[in-house]
Amino acid sequence: MQDAESRRSIPRRVVSGLQQPLPPLAAPTSQVRPARSAVRDRAGRRLYAIDGIRLLAALMVAVHHYAGTNRVDQPGNRIWDRPVSDIMPTVFRFASYGWIGVEIFFVISGFVICMSCWGRSPRQFFTSRVIRLYPAYWFAIVFTTAVLVALPGVWGRLRTRDILLNFTMLQSGSGVMNVDGVYWTLWSELRFYLLFLVVVWSGLTYRKVVVFCCVWGAAAMLAPISKLPLLELVANPEGAWYFIAGLSLYLMHRFGQDLLLWGILALAWLMGQRELGIRIDEVEHVSGWRGSVLIFTVFLLAMVAIALGATDRVRWKWLVTAGALTYPLYLMHYAVGTTLINRLRDTMDARLLVVSVIAGFLLLSWLVHRFVERPVARLLKRGLDTSFARLRNASG
Repeated sequence: MQDAESRRSIPRRVVSGLQQPLPPLAAPTSQVRPARSAVRDRAGRRLYAIDGIRLLAALMVAVHHYAGTNRVDQPGNRIWDRPVSDIMPTVFRFASYGWIGVEIFFVISGFVICMSCWGRSPRQFFTSRVIRLYPAYWFAIVFTTAVLVALPGVWGRLRTRDILLNFTMLQSGSGVMNVDGVYWTLWSELRFYLLFLVVVWSGLTYRKVVVFCCVWGAAAMLAPISKLPLLELVANPEGAWYFIAGLSLYLMHRFGQDLLLWGILALAWLMGQRELGIRIDEVEHVSGWRGSVLIFTVFLLAMVAIALGATDRVRWKWLVTAGALTYPLYLMHYAVGTTLINRLRDTMDARLLVVSVIAGFLLLSWLVHRFVERPVARLLKRGLDTSFARLRNASG
């Protein structure tokens, strides 16, 4: 879900440690340099298209939660009171596939995290994740809890001690429920960050990221049959392959494509389609495997196009704002949005209600980004920089 900015903070040189082959003796140097230079130049640009895809994925998830889940299609459900497929069958048919937006988030997260921390220290990586994840998340907990207290009847409110633990974002590791059900994705994101922090600490290179993808993929394959809870917790087999796909796509973007990266991406697709099927069978129950794999495949092909520079001409400034709305929208839309639908379902057309609720959350997301995320992130960054400076200079 989380997380993440599309602006590149990377050096302009090819990372040391990746040995470049010498050009053939018959080929002049001028024939070799342009391709490498083009890759380096492309690696230093902002990818506006990713901001747009992030917002699209968030909207897919929101529409799914409002009009495409198995929960809202049950008779007498608390949100619509009757099956949503009876109220708006066409919307339900499309919205039932919106859950794939979460898998899209994970792929984008793998791409953006690798991109944003290239050339950074572990301290900078840690600081960037804290100031990116927590300000909007803290606001979302307060906002959601306040609305559920004021408008009871759809979702139960957690005990105060469990709400307080949610502020750590570590509640899933303690077996405590989330204030809002969508927070489950943050647990997958955090585990990915902790694993990738090891690579950041050792210094990111092409070779190290490739090895990381291979080792993590092997662990994710072995975890389900190992019956070792710790290995399953660390390997995260449900989400690992989506993150690995994102990492391989970023390596294509930064260094250019090769057979090894295509192989990693193909394996991630093969394992990912299996995970899509498992989720349909065990959680969603409303969409088909073929349609889900088709949507996921189209998205991966779009990401390949972005990684290889096909969308470099897309530089619409409004996409930056669109990307900034994604995280707050995702955090706040579910519990509060379905509660509002419960209260307003008899006041207007169901389709208009869904559009209105989403539009309201987009506006609220912009306000949260502008007046919560930005100022709180600045304060957190200043405080963390001071703390790490003191830690570095401490004599004992």
